[in-house]
Amino acid sequence: MTVENTTPQEPWGNTVLVEFDANRIAWVRFNRPEKRNAMNPTLNREMYATLEYLETDDRCAVLVLTGTEESWSAGMDLKEYFRETDGKPRSIQNKVRTEGTNWQYRKLLSYPKPTIAMVSGWCFGGAFVPLVSCDLAIAAEDATFGLSEVNWGVTPGNLVTRALAETIPTRDAMYYIMTGEQFDGRRASQMRLVNEAVPADQLRERTIALARQLTSLSQWVVRGTKMGFRHSRLMSWETAEDFLYAKHDQAILFDTDAREQGMTQFLDEKTYRPGLGTYTTATAE
Repeated sequence: MTVENTTPQEPWGNTVLVEFDANRIAWVRFNRPEKRNAMNPTLNREMYATLEYLETDDRCAVLVLTGTEESWSAGMDLKEYFRETDGKPRSIQNKVRTEGTNWQYRKLLSYPKPTIAMVSGWCFGGAFVPLVSCDLAIAAEDATFGLSEVNWGVTPGNLVTRALAETIPTRDAMYYIMTGEQFDGRRASQMRLVNEAVPADQLRERTIALARQLTSLSQWVVRGTKMGFRHSRLMSWETAEDFLYAKHDQAILFDTDAREQGMTQFLDEKTYRPGLGTYTTATAE
């Protein structure tokens, strides 16, 4: 009797590449270098399938979304989005738009595993949506960011404006949307569009260090923590109280070992003292 192999085929390999390392980091890379990694309908479909596949892949504990040294992503591929859909039924145009939103916002924003955007080179326009949807972001100091749509006579596409409102101050957002001026990774960090900016030759090393910090923690606790913040910030205090306690109980239910170890180190052994350094007999006395 022949047993059919039902293992799903890995969905990446064309416009998206994935690499795994020993730290259980999945490096998910935009792969359209000839187009500065602009996102076209094919990439959107492949990226959605990739994210869905990695949700249950044990090789991935932390997902890093990246591009190439020259470009993270130049945003939407305007030729494929607009020129090649002109004159086609509205249903097709809506489908193309939805496929982009599905992964850039709906899937990525609520992803069950920690996500880090590692940004170098160009990051323009529509690329701001997946950038903001990642939990954390590290950029090269010389990365180039821009919202140049105003120069083409159009408003920022997709959910770019909402993504900016989520992360950076109003004055900064209005300035860069209305002028189309570019800014670098240092400025992106100052505005909190990214967590920090580092020299380009240190970008991967810093990203790995951050990812390893996340993989050292309970996946259930990290997941509950990120989703608790994502959802509760828009809730009333009363609703948030119920929701956050439910997340708290869920994390304990799924990882009792992590809680027991943490409590033992903090309360009994006193080997972990946040903000106070390593516990010693001298400091105790």
